[in-house]
Amino acid sequence: MYIDEIKFDPGLDNSTNKQHIRVAVVDLYNNEPNEGMRGIKSLLKQHPLLPHQSMSWDIFDVRFKGEVPDLDYDIYISTGGPGSPLADADASWERSYFKLIDSIINHNKRGIGNKKYLFLICHSFQLICRHLDVAEVIKRHSTAFGIFPVHKTEEGRNEFFFQHLDDPFFTVDSRDWQVVQPDNNKLLKLGAKILAIEKERPHVNYERAIMAIRFTDEIFGTQFHPEADPVGMSHYMIREDKRQHIIHHHGQEKYDEMLLHLNDDDKIKLTQHTILPAFLTQAISGSFVTV
Repeated sequence: MYIDEIKFDPGLDNSTNKQHIRVAVVDLYNNEPNEGMRGIKSLLKQHPLLPHQSMSWDIFDVRFKGEVPDLDYDIYISTGGPGSPLADADASWERSYFKLIDSIINHNKRGIGNKKYLFLICHSFQLICRHLDVAEVIKRHSTAFGIFPVHKTEEGRNEFFFQHLDDPFFTVDSRDWQVVQPDNNKLLKLGAKILAIEKERPHVNYERAIMAIRFTDEIFGTQFHPEADPVGMSHYMIREDKRQHIIHHHGQEKYDEMLLHLNDDDKIKLTQHTILPAFLTQAISGSFVTV
């Protein structure tokens, strides 16, 4: 487990009672290089706190080291990651991970103590959709990688986390798998809402993937990467394999357009500064411990 810094506002008297928010970052990157962790930590460091609040976060390497947080945290952010999100009988980490997810859901259902808030990104989103059996998780016909528009559903147009985003809004997409074929009865029973779907592709005969779900009042997930920023994305896009992938599937013009608009204030920069910060604001207002 990696323990990161504790944020204290200047001039705060640490001897007095205050709200201290504990965040568990659930790392599913399996020890592979990534930009997602840097993006998450950057958002945590930048998130504004009130004078009587402080925040700390611990990072749990679930897949590589088998580290799983307990229920002593207020907020959980579960990352993307490489590989297949489908069941692996030998994956002890996965059983422990799902036990954590179930514990969070059951804790919130019991209504005893403060609520626990959970945000799921890409691989984590696919895992929970499979675990809760609310949709099919299948392999894409080809890798999705780049900056693409995501469309709000009718429910998504009323979603608090999306209120400052256009329709469509732009996100970073990086995945070999996808969530499709929602089970509306199971979603309804859970109280879940599909909030966003993949961009329309009229030239191909494929179902549009589900891109965001509010599973409960406290649990939210996206199949895209809301933590991604222009710096991290530029590191990927200048790699020859990524450049060739985008050009092969979308053309040189689309690749050049992505590079040109990488730093636009109304595209991935706006998404990064909107969704996860809104989640943190909601979670902090609804869940804290006093020290």
